[in-house]
Amino acid sequence: MTERLTLARALEHARAALDGGEAMASVTVLSGGSPGAPAPGERLCVWAHRHEGTLGAPNLDAAALRIARGALAHGTRPLPHEIAEDGVRFAVYVEPHLPPPELVILGAGHVARPLCRLGAMLGFRVLVLDDRPEFATRERFPEADEVRVPDFSDPFRDLRIGGGTYLVLVTRGHKYDFEALRDVLRRPERPAYVGMIGSRRRTRAALESLVREGIDDERLRAVHAPIGLDLRGETPDEIAVSIAAEIVMVRRGGTGQPLRDRERVAERWIRPGG
Repeated sequence: MTERLTLARALEHARAALDGGEAMASVTVLSGGSPGAPAPGERLCVWAHRHEGTLGAPNLDAAALRIARGALAHGTRPLPHEIAEDGVRFAVYVEPHLPPPELVILGAGHVARPLCRLGAMLGFRVLVLDDRPEFATRERFPEADEVRVPDFSDPFRDLRIGGGTYLVLVTRGHKYDFEALRDVLRRPERPAYVGMIGSRRRTRAALESLVREGIDDERLRAVHAPIGLDLRGETPDEIAVSIAAEIVMVRRGGTGQPLRDRERVAERWIRPGG
């Protein structure tokens, strides 16, 4: 029989998830509502394809696993749940522990520096990549969680790309941006966001080339290029703000529409011609 899980062990698993490991949901018994219910404090740690701990019976564990994996799949906030299984009723608290989203900035130039700061402020784990050792330094990017100097022929080697990855392609040359974009779109994994800097002309040429190479139309439509929201930004800081704003919009499901225009509060109170 599976051993019961200690609080210390559960906290270790939660810390590992929050530090960038595999997402995990903890299930803790709050109260037992009927005979045969597990005691308060019994717990499970649940991952997508495994679990640790037990509530004392396979049927109770199975019910808790269904709830926990549903919470992981939908990214729900911590919530209490009631389990009623084979005449046994009890309450549990289910808390997903999700790794922070990762902002991967390919290129360590002028836009990358403020974007790194903004990404850290917004709660992202920030990774900066550039093949120039004099640019990819901890001194230039103190807020980054990691700074790497990869070979640009394969910049994403050893990088795990998934649904929590936000990729920004802002290298020193359009050639590198294009090759990196091609690499990403040929992978089976789908990042949450892919944005590439560049003019309208260069963006059109890049996407047309990828169409001819057979890249799936749906993947191409998901690319944010030219990158960022239209703020008419000119300085590196302003461009970084437009990119960060677009990333937040994608992450949270926003529209990018000014709230003034959406809510139209002024029109409700200002008299026509007033």
